[in-house]
Amino acid sequence: MSFRRDLWEVAVDQYGYVTSANARALGVPVVELGKLSARGRLERVSQGLYRFSEWPVSANDSLMEAVLWTRDPRAALSHDTALEVYEVSDINPDKIHVTIPPREKKLRRIDTPPTLVVHYEDLDNSQVGWWEGIPTVTVGTAIDQCIASGVRPDLVSQAIAAARSEGRIDEATSARQRLGLARAVR
Repeated sequence: MSFRRDLWEVAVDQYGYVTSANARALGVPVVELGKLSARGRLERVSQGLYRFSEWPVSANDSLMEAVLWTRDPRAALSHDTALEVYEVSDINPDKIHVTIPPREKKLRRIDTPPTLVVHYEDLDNSQVGWWEGIPTVTVGTAIDQCIASGVRPDLVSQAIAAARSEGRIDEATSARQRLGLARAVR
């Protein structure tokens, strides 16, 4: 198989995107990504992130790009963005929120795209799932994050009610979150 074909197999599950980490995992020398880009066979999106230009564009591309941009395999959509994609609130964030584990060296603010907010939090496996093939925190975790970050109380309350009525959170979680929201509003 060719390097490009190997990378394509990964890109199929990532909205047409591949990373330098994906290349290394496949045994593809990272320098090949630059060569493919120079020949117009891959589009360089940012450092270490490339996209197959023939992959169809979708409304979710920017969300996958945001997760992959962090270069952290444990990155997940979170906070306001998770509430929006799960459609449990009328929230309409102007930035994409992504959570990655804490690290000694935080991502440099100057490098962070203006459309992205990076949060640092240890998430366990039970707090992360998938939405449309993109790693995303669970609804319950997103609500907790929004309470902690001060999202408008009416939007969080709406999310709690919708998540409970859809069975995405249990009654105990709903009660805990309503109490947490009430405390945060005081």
